[in-house]
This record gives sequence, structure tokens and C-alpha cells, in this order.
Amino acid sequence: RFDQCAISELSLKGVKDAGYGRMTQVQEATLPVILQGKDVLAKAKTGTGKTVAFLLPAIEVLSKLPSSQRSQLRSSINLLVMCPTRELANQVAVEAKKLLKYHRSLGVQVVIGGTRITQEQRNMQANPCQILVATPGRLKDHLENTPGFSTRLKGVKVLVLDEADRLLDMGFRRDIEKIMAATPKDRQTLLFSATVPEEVRQISHVAMRKDYRFINTVKEGDEETHSQVSQMYMIAPLDLHFSILYDVLKKHVADDADYKVIIFCTTAMVTKLVAEVLSQLKLNIREIHSRKSQSARTKVSDEFRRSKGVILVSSDVSARGVDYPDVTLVIQVGIPAGREQYIHRIGRTGRKGKEGLGLLLLAPWESHFLTSVKDLSVSEAVTPSVDSSTQTEVKGALRRVEMKSKESAYQAWLGYYNSNKTIGGNKSRLVTLGEEFSRSMGLAAPPAIPKLILRKMGLSKVPGFRST
Repeated sequence: RFDQCAISELSLKGVKDAGYGRMTQVQEATLPVILQGKDVLAKAKTGTGKTVAFLLPAIEVLSKLPSSQRSQLRSSINLLVMCPTRELANQVAVEAKKLLKYHRSLGVQVVIGGTRITQEQRNMQANPCQILVATPGRLKDHLENTPGFSTRLKGVKVLVLDEADRLLDMGFRRDIEKIMAATPKDRQTLLFSATVPEEVRQISHVAMRKDYRFINTVKEGDEETHSQVSQMYMIAPLDLHFSILYDVLKKHVADDADYKVIIFCTTAMVTKLVAEVLSQLKLNIREIHSRKSQSARTKVSDEFRRSKGVILVSSDVSARGVDYPDVTLVIQVGIPAGREQYIHRIGRTGRKGKEGLGLLLLAPWESHFLTSVKDLSVSEAVTPSVDSSTQTEVKGALRRVEMKSKESAYQAWLGYYNSNKTIGGNKSRLVTLGEEFSRSMGLAAPPAIPKLILRKMGLSKVPGFRST
């Protein structure tokens, strides 16, 4: 229990008001060690309460600073949390505010890309915060362009890298190293990561003191899969994917009044297309991807978190870290970027001990992906025989979607599969597959692509692609 740890009354009241009961396994394993002031590298699955595991002890460190030191550090940033995505950063800040409810002298702010940096600068000037949650790129911008920001970072007592593996996957290593260099060497550092590949180990040696503790809360063979998630796959021709998707959704909506579905698509523009088609079919659709403005993404994310009876069509901005409670079904349409991505997407359902359902919908030429997840108990589902009325409805919906959406989706789809080592290696086959995808959108022929884009993809000399 939280009250059995060395946690202040103010924090315990915040924990209770936030509705947290007993500690999760991750919290139980890491909290006491962090409270001792140790650097920690924690391997923890998503949906296991890791955000509270690093926020709560860090808040305790700040609240116990001597009052004389606290007044000197009033404009200093004492806790710095780096997250890979804007959605995760916003979510961490929301959790922090809950825990800070009774710590009236401590404030939290978020700095993320996709918003105006000048507004953030004004906010930090007007309301100095002790806790800053940020994405690395925007943090680097402030370090280079915001007067006095580097001085404020000299007050950092605790540095957290949340989803450390993904931060590094996304190419943030140099930014992170630059930011770390601007913080005191005697800080406490916490790395939380779903996986611990070599790159995470390397950054841990740079970021942490030699006596850091590695805490593994993931059992062998339970790498990221959730035993309570029933995982299935369907193999079907691409031109049936929209009809199958619609059929599966209709049945799920009819079976569960509290349905809450996430559909993961390969790219932002394919996400947009799928959302538009399903909206035309009168399903209750929300759409989130990297091409949406930050304010729109935050609004949709918050609404989906609170709601039931809704379907979120998403690119991988929602694949990790973001906690949406009570998701009943996760559908992945098309081949995921890799095994890890498949696992993290599935992790959006079956969270906190609840049951969930996962479905992977592939074309026959994508079936090789199944070998990479064969140890994860993914079983074949019976592909529904879609009736003619459903197919007619879908064809009508596709006709009503603007041509521009189809052109953008085709271009993005081509870029995604062109970069896939197995599929993109055979360029002439890629032409044929592109034609198949175009037919699935109701087009007689693939749209033309700007010459510059084809050149960037390395496809300008491949016969079969139309250019503009």
C-alpha cells in the first residue's frame, strides 16, 4: 500500500483522491528504491502504473527540499520528464496535477512541438514551474532560444526518460544528450522502458550513476503481451479489407454497448482515409494522427479517454504510453512496422487486468509478418463472408470520399510499403500491389504521383507508376 512507503500526507491525500488503491507491481518494485535516491532503469510493460511510479517519488524529493533552498529555486525546474510524443507528455502532466493537488507550492507545465513556442515562453515566465514535462525536440528549442532556460535547468534534481526505448527509436539521442549536459551531474535519473535493447543500455551508462539499479518487472516470455488479450489475425484480399473491417465493427458494436475500439493504420494519410470511409458508414468515429494540429489531437485524445461507444482511428501516435481505459478491441489494418509495434498496439487493450481483444487484418502478401509473432499465441480467425449489402454500403461510402484523400492515402501507402524490407525490395511487384490498394479504394487506376516524390522514394525509374 502507498501508506506503507515513506510518502508525505499531502501526497497520500492526492493518491487517494486520484482513485489509486493498492500499488501495482511496478510501483511496489521501484518506489522504495527511487525514494532512497537511487538512479533506476526500470523495465516495465505499458498499462502497469509506471507514470505514478516515477512521478510520486520525484514529487516527494521536491517537497522535501529545505524551504530556504526551495525559495532560491523558485524559478528553477526541479523535475524534468522527457516523453517521446505530445500525447504521452500531456497525459503525464495530467497525472502530475492529480498527485500535486495538495502540494500547492509545486506547479507543472508542458512544452511540446505543434504549439507556439512564444506562448510556452510567456507561460513559463508568468508561472514558473518546478515540474516540466516535454518532448525532446521542443526542449532543445527552448534550450537554444529561450532566455534563462538553461539556467533554470541547473536546478534539476530528478530527470526522467519515459518510454526510453521509443525516445531512442525516434532518433532523439543527440537531443537527449544535449539536454542532459545542461542539467546537474548529481541529479537523480530514472529511465522507464518497455524493452531494454542495447541503445537503452548505452544511454543508461551515460545518463546514470555507476551504482544505478536495474529493476525488471517483466517476466520472461511475457515481453509485452497481455495474457488477458485474445489475439487473432485474418488474411484476406486487400479489396475486401474495408468490407471486413465494417463487418467486424458492426458485430462488435452490436455485441457490446460499451464498445471502445482503436483501429491502427499504417500511416497518417491512410488513417485519414479509413476514418472518412467509416464516418460515411455512420459509425461513431474519432481520428488522430500526426497531420492533425496539437490542439485537435489533445481534444480527440481527451474525449476518447472519457467516452464509451466510440471508435478511434489512429496512426502510431497512440501505440504506446497513452492510457485509454476500457478499450474493448484493437484492430491493426496492414502490416505493423515490426513485432515491437504490434505488441505496443495490442497493449492498448487488456490493461490493468481487464480482458481485451486484438485483431490483425493482413493481405496474403503480408502474411510473412506472422512468423515474427508466432510465439505470442496469435490464432487465425474465420474471415467473415461479407454479404452483398455490406459490400454495396462500403462501395457507396468510398465513392463519397474525396479524391484528394485517396490520392494522399495512395502516396503514403506506397511510401510505407516501399520502405518495408520484405515488400519494398521488389519494385515491379510494388506497382502491382499499389494497383491492388487503389482498387480497394474504389479506383480503376492508381493516382499519379509528383515526380519529386517518386524520386525521393527511389521509384522514378520504375515502369508502371504514373507521375505528374
